[in-house]
Amino acid sequence: MSEPIRLAKRVAELCGCSRADAERLVEAGWVSVDGEVIDRPQHKVSTEVVTIDADASLEPPEPATLLLHKPPGCDTISGASPASALALPGSRWAEDASGIRLLKRHFGGLTPLVPLDREASGLMVLTQDGRVWRRLTEDGDEIEHEYIVETRGEIAPWGLRRLNHGLSHEGRVLPPCKVSWQNEIRLRFAIKGCQGGQLRDMCRQVGLDVVAIRRIRIGRIALGKMPEGSWRYLPVGERF
Repeated sequence: MSEPIRLAKRVAELCGCSRADAERLVEAGWVSVDGEVIDRPQHKVSTEVVTIDADASLEPPEPATLLLHKPPGCDTISGASPASALALPGSRWAEDASGIRLLKRHFGGLTPLVPLDREASGLMVLTQDGRVWRRLTEDGDEIEHEYIVETRGEIAPWGLRRLNHGLSHEGRVLPPCKVSWQNEIRLRFAIKGCQGGQLRDMCRQVGLDVVAIRRIRIGRIALGKMPEGSWRYLPVGERF
């Protein structure tokens, strides 16, 4: 039996490249061991079949951004039940069309962004990418979010008009937004700078109780048909 050696050394032998370049290939997810992508250069191999992807490049891998369908009862930013715990390799949406290779390094250093009420569900963002962080924090109030809000009760006279413009929240006069009925019990909100508890308070002010809230879009990125508890990658080049 062959003496185990570091994967990077085996790759260097196979490719005829330097050890440093071999490590970059491994870390970028271009190397498989017995059919499984391994991104740790120090991984030991002996008789296993080591394969280098035909499209392998020495360009460093892009930092990952994960789009998660948060279920109700999970915390987005902080709390005892973080939704980020659902971002696991096995919970990737089977219909993820991003084309991004799943790497173990994608699950470290993820920062949760764009708060969502604990009892709400829908689209949330976890990222390693400083560009995404800056876009969703520094420019966050300029990005429109879309919500489906299930309600019960009888809306007050002129209530829909007031939801669109004419309410305050925690002493702040709210700017205009776009609110319409999706059906008899569900409202669709397209709104910027929405704060925690704001949607429930807005509905309460026009005589409606909120049963459920689901965020279906952040900027240009939609939740789509991804099921609760699943995630997909934000494709390289797509922007909020």
